[in-house]
Amino acid sequence: MSAAVTLWFVAEAEPGHVARVLAPEPKADRGFGRKYLAQLRPSWPVTSIGRFPLHRSAPAGRGEFYIAAFPGVTVVQTLLDGVQKISAVDPELRASRPARDIYAFARNADADFGGFAHWRDGEIVRAFSALREGVIEDIGLPEPFEGPFWAGEHGEQLGGIALPFDPVELADAAESAWLGVDFGPGGPDVNVAAFAVDGRKEPRVDEEPAPRRRTHGELAHEAATALNLGPEVSYDDYEDHSEEPSQGEEFARLAEAAAAAGRRVGRSIRRRARNWGSRINEAIRHSDRG
Repeated sequence: MSAAVTLWFVAEAEPGHVARVLAPEPKADRGFGRKYLAQLRPSWPVTSIGRFPLHRSAPAGRGEFYIAAFPGVTVVQTLLDGVQKISAVDPELRASRPARDIYAFARNADADFGGFAHWRDGEIVRAFSALREGVIEDIGLPEPFEGPFWAGEHGEQLGGIALPFDPVELADAAESAWLGVDFGPGGPDVNVAAFAVDGRKEPRVDEEPAPRRRTHGELAHEAATALNLGPEVSYDDYEDHSEEPSQGEEFARLAEAAAAAGRRVGRSIRRRARNWGSRINEAIRHSDRG
């Protein structure tokens, strides 16, 4: 099974460190991302494909990496195949950064698959992964944040042999609880640099002046009609450009806002919104090829 896997490498043991680092919404360094991928696999052709907030965009696609490094904290997201037992997630990736604590979160919303794991000093502390129909892996003691999910206090109850929660939502809760950060709409932006390693060309997108920050309702409404890129400009990967998102990055936000709106009004609508968001995102990905 393929799943978007997010790895957090935390070098600092002090409680609340990740929250303090992310609170000012620091900018992602594309230079670090390139060096990281060059060390991970020197033969890969690395292409910069944008910068945007990790939790406000569609997940990384095949051949893509979303990367950011902050003081004592590194985050890497990519799409992996064959993900089931989260404790067995790609060892090469898990060893790619030194850290006291490593957290992994796997999600495939279309398959209702979610998983999360925590290693401390190289030893597994907790690992859990499941489909809605049943548990795949369960290592270690349940964490306090898991209790309300098992009690059926979150999400739609399907009955029968189905778990009383959506494993993807439990993975979201694990990420927020372990890192001490609210990654919801009111939380900080985790700015990442995005790269492709499949040989694609670098996109050419328009940089806009800083827009007014719109509500999620406005973003969801605009997503239906906003797919129209403006004049093209190119930029060097190491130049100092505006930190505001490009049009392509803005559309990724719109797609995610549409999916978030769907989650609030029901499971079936959520799935339609996710598919809609994916179509918008795919159009964005290929907009530079026309």
